[in-house]
Amino acid sequence: MSDFALWPVLAGTAAFFIVGALWYGVIFAAPWQRAAGLSNTQLREGNMGVIFALAFLFEMLIAMVLWHLLARTDPKPFVVMMMAVGFAGGVMIPAIGINYLFLRKPLGLFLIDAGHFLVGMAAMGGVFVWFRS
Repeated sequence: MSDFALWPVLAGTAAFFIVGALWYGVIFAAPWQRAAGLSNTQLREGNMGVIFALAFLFEMLIAMVLWHLLARTDPKPFVVMMMAVGFAGGVMIPAIGINYLFLRKPLGLFLIDAGHFLVGMAAMGGVFVWFRS
């Protein structure tokens, strides 16, 4: 990926990460916890530093792939947004949907998580539009 650009990728990753912090920490904290079936004790378990670091790295991988596609195709700004949101709606959300079906997860959890992917990818797309202008 010779077209890798550190600052847009980091900024896009940060935008996605901030959406997640607001989504799960403020906006849907209680409904998500109920839908996921997690107690307060369970949420405190585990190494939160590792969890957040890995989440950031996974989001950075997504940002790198999207940036690479944009660098290779040089699309117009509205197409950048279509690609970002389309990736969420056409790949990420169906993928978690398949997993949630087999895991017998509730629809509410799917909708909260799907919304996070959709809004997070829109935020990343917006950052990439800004960097490319």
